[in-house]
Amino acid sequence: MRQQEIADRLEIGDLLARYAHAIDTGAWQRLDLVFTADAVIDYTAAGGIRGTRDEARRWLAEVLPQWPGRQHLIGATTVRFEGDEAAVTASFTDTLAPSREMIAADTAGLIRGGGWYHHRLVRTMYGWRSRELVEEQSWRTIR
Repeated sequence: MRQQEIADRLEIGDLLARYAHAIDTGAWQRLDLVFTADAVIDYTAAGGIRGTRDEARRWLAEVLPQWPGRQHLIGATTVRFEGDEAAVTASFTDTLAPSREMIAADTAGLIRGGGWYHHRLVRTMYGWRSRELVEEQSWRTIR
C-alpha cells in the first residue's frame, strides 16, 4: 500500500467515526464535516427519509431525541478507490435507548439493529466527504 492510500484510509476511518459521534451526541451541525452540501442520505431501509444533508439533519434532530441513549459502532470497512472518489461500505450496530440511565434489557422503546452503511465519498479541499449514504438494514429488534 502506498503512503497516500494509507493516509486516505485513516482519514476515511475518522470520517466514519465523526458520523457516528455526531449522530450519537446530537451534534447535527457536525454532519457538515461528514457530508458534502449536495449529499443525498437514504435512511428508508430503517423507516427514515431519503433527502439532502439539510433535510436529513432536520429529520434526525426531530426523531432521535426520543432516544437520548444512542450508540453506533462502525467496523468491517471496505474501501475501493476510484481516483478522487471512493466506494465505502462499513458494517454498523446501533442501540437506541429511551434513557441514558441504566435500564432493563426488556424496557419498552429499546431498539437495537445492524447492517451496512454504503457511502460514495469524494476528496474535497477539506478532506474526504460523503456525497451519498445509503443505509442497508440487516436486522432490528424493538421492545
